[in-house]
Amino acid sequence: MDPWLQTPPGRYLLEWERQQFDRAVSDLFGFHAVQLGLPQLDTLACNRMPHRWVALSEASQLDTVPEPVAGCLPVPRALVSDFEALPFDTGSLDLVVLPHTLELAQDPHQTLREVDRVLVPGGRVVIAGFNPTSLWGLRQRYGRIALRLGFGSLFLPSGGDFIGYRRLRDWLQLLSLDIEAGRFGCYRPALRTEHWLERYAWMESAGDRWWPVFGAVYFLVAVKRVRGMRLVGPAWKTRQKPGAAPAVVAHPNKEGL
Repeated sequence: MDPWLQTPPGRYLLEWERQQFDRAVSDLFGFHAVQLGLPQLDTLACNRMPHRWVALSEASQLDTVPEPVAGCLPVPRALVSDFEALPFDTGSLDLVVLPHTLELAQDPHQTLREVDRVLVPGGRVVIAGFNPTSLWGLRQRYGRIALRLGFGSLFLPSGGDFIGYRRLRDWLQLLSLDIEAGRFGCYRPALRTEHWLERYAWMESAGDRWWPVFGAVYFLVAVKRVRGMRLVGPAWKTRQKPGAAPAVVAHPNKEGL
């Protein structure tokens, strides 16, 4: 996706998603957070967890990890890993971020199962993906047809298979992940130049109001729920001390004995 992200629609997408990620992760607390893929976007920039990583699928992507900025938190440490077999213990992560990770994964089902495995109970997963039922998705679909006929080009990156929002919800329901928040964005048409994208800026507010499910991308936050688990708090009530046994007093009988 790197060449496409440098185009006007790619920069427009990154700016919108950066705002959503910053808002979503800023109030999430814990110790360990991981971003899977898309190192061009630091999704953990506003997160305060002390241990943060960005996992890459290829070693060649190490050059795309952003440099640290003076006065800001250190950038996440980079590691190369298979997303279908993450190098983390079960129940060890508080936050996992998937920026367009599932649609580019070889096995998105297994990647999502791995995320569910490494999350602690109550941990969050934040997901962003292209919406097939949008103007951008429609343009991509017709582009694929045109390429089969020997002409035309794709508007979005060619790799991966876009996963619909409802389809992803079904996947999450099969696991122990409950959707906590979700929204759509990037309602402008599939245009390649910055000039024409700016001319349709009015569609952002209109799309949120009139056709919210047709945004070019979706964004959601899910929390891991462990069925049947109940958190037990401290025992505030102290155990009552047993009372002293009543003393036995011998009374003299009538004979004075």
